[in-house]
Amino acid sequence: MQVDEIEFYNRLLDFNKILYLCHRNADPDAVSSAFALAEALGGTVGLVDGCNKMAALLIDKLGIDAIDKPDPSEYDITLVVDTSTSSQLNDIKLGKYCVIDHHSTTALTENAEFYLHRNATSTAEIVFEILKCMDAPIMRRTALGLLTGIVTDTGHFKHATAETFRNVAEIVITSGVEYADVLEMMAATPQDISMRIAMLKCASRATIERIDDWLVVCSHVNSFGGAASSMFLNIGADVAFIGTERDDTIRVSGRAKREAVNAGVNLGKIMEEISSRYEGTGGGHAGAAGIDVVADMNEVLNECKERVRMILENKPNPSICESF
Repeated sequence: MQVDEIEFYNRLLDFNKILYLCHRNADPDAVSSAFALAEALGGTVGLVDGCNKMAALLIDKLGIDAIDKPDPSEYDITLVVDTSTSSQLNDIKLGKYCVIDHHSTTALTENAEFYLHRNATSTAEIVFEILKCMDAPIMRRTALGLLTGIVTDTGHFKHATAETFRNVAEIVITSGVEYADVLEMMAATPQDISMRIAMLKCASRATIERIDDWLVVCSHVNSFGGAASSMFLNIGADVAFIGTERDDTIRVSGRAKREAVNAGVNLGKIMEEISSRYEGTGGGHAGAAGIDVVADMNEVLNECKERVRMILENKPNPSICESF
């Protein structure tokens, strides 16, 4: 059952032991949201399968007490944070659970006791609304976490909306934390040579297809698929699909520039539709989404590309038009 922020908060008060569970390779949006709720309501922050480097830095700098691979059966309820599919939780048995999420599509709400879903640019913004309903003070650590979650999930505000900036301004005003504090903390993230190698290998394997004035890139890599797909947008692609393989499961990470999204590309819907054909899971945002299926990687990548082709054919690229 969908509830609003006040009802979500009131329902959580019925439980003593709450597990705030983040998706595998948790990002700052998931970790900061779980941390903020745990600080305000009590409970435990859990990582189903580790976290990325920025989230690890956040945990270290803010002194977040997070446990790895928690057992949901040991808690009264599990609050699944910033997660749209069960595969992102490694299909663990949740028991009684609820959901807070911002992705355009989510498959976890069907069996949830209750859920709060908003089409915000980050889960951190939804959590901030809950804290306001509680009249909870926005402490420095909480503010630093939420702001980092917002900055990273919006691609340093590339996908931000007017509401995003309003939330950021309000967090800064109410907490006293300055935006420069967030940037300084994020700049401390160490460079990973394994990621740099992966990016170079992924680039060397890339296939580039031109659809009128649009460029769609496909490639594969052993890890860092999300980072690789974002990298291709930064160096010229309009849409990028990167495949990674884990055991028997194929993961495809997709990214699309705002111009492609405005032209009709919705990667969240594309991934959801394709995943249903393979009895897998998929979804996300219009400009950033993923899919987990058991299938041939090249087949899935090609299907993703063809779906985008059908949308973009004969549609002008605004970034090209503006150059004349």
